[in-house]
Amino acid sequence: MGFDNKDSRFESVYSQKVKAGKRRTYFFDVRKTKGADYYVTITESTRRFEDDSYSRHKIFLYKEDFNRFVESLVDVVDHIKNDLLPDYDYDEFTRRHEEREKEYNENYNNNTENMDSSANDDGDVGEW
Repeated sequence: MGFDNKDSRFESVYSQKVKAGKRRTYFFDVRKTKGADYYVTITESTRRFEDDSYSRHKIFLYKEDFNRFVESLVDVVDHIKNDLLPDYDYDEFTRRHEEREKEYNENYNNNTENMDSSANDDGDVGEW
């Protein structure tokens, strides 16, 4: 059977997206199997600026591995945070992301307001 995007086995029933800098985005998707079971796909999507394409790497995580996977992930992250780089400010990137998001929203709202104010009150497009 060939790959078909419309096949319900490939549709996400729940999704989370994590932007990581300018080039990387992580997608966490819950997907349903034919047997009405669920699994997680973790996809790293990296933008390649030279040809405006994306490189994708995917991990499939099944229910029997959830607990061990999460425990190991937390363990290695804690090891880095507590033992290898305890003085590093891990919230730095969260603050930067929030600042960029705020700036984007302000610019978007200003542009939208400017577009709205350019229309006259009666909404007559022909009068612009």
